[in-house]
Amino acid sequence: MPFEIMHFRESDKILKEKRLVKDVNATLEYVDDVLCGTIHRRELLRQSLEEMDWRGNGTLNILVGRRYQYKGFKKGVAIEGNFSAYEYILEGLFRLQVGFDKGLVETGILMLTGMRSEKSSYGTSRDLAEAEVQMLYPTISMPVSIALFDLGPPIISNGTENGGD
Repeated sequence: MPFEIMHFRESDKILKEKRLVKDVNATLEYVDDVLCGTIHRRELLRQSLEEMDWRGNGTLNILVGRRYQYKGFKKGVAIEGNFSAYEYILEGLFRLQVGFDKGLVETGILMLTGMRSEKSSYGTSRDLAEAEVQMLYPTISMPVSIALFDLGPPIISNGTENGGD
């Protein structure tokens, strides 16, 4: 599987209660299919979440009167993410926690790149995510799922695939 999902604080049980397990897996698979090897991921992510019906079911706003929005929202579950840097884990968890504390979100899904520097002494991205979620408690206390993606490097066309020079 090109992505790996981890559940913390019984977020998997909430997804099961809301009958969203298959939907979440299908959405993450679709996001992976759409974004793998691409350069301009922000708009493609928005479109893929819209196609999977995560952008039209309620408010995406995090704070009233502000432009801050989740990437997707359905049945009390918010999706947030960034594929540029694993370090977005802190901002993503914070954004989800705000919605949880305000009673807008019951659980969240945070999509991140699993790619980190080979020089990192912190082990695998999975190990690091597990450790960081534990270290951030009680500041980040909500049930959350983290999906780590390996989207590969962007495929840049040089114009030769159709017989060009």
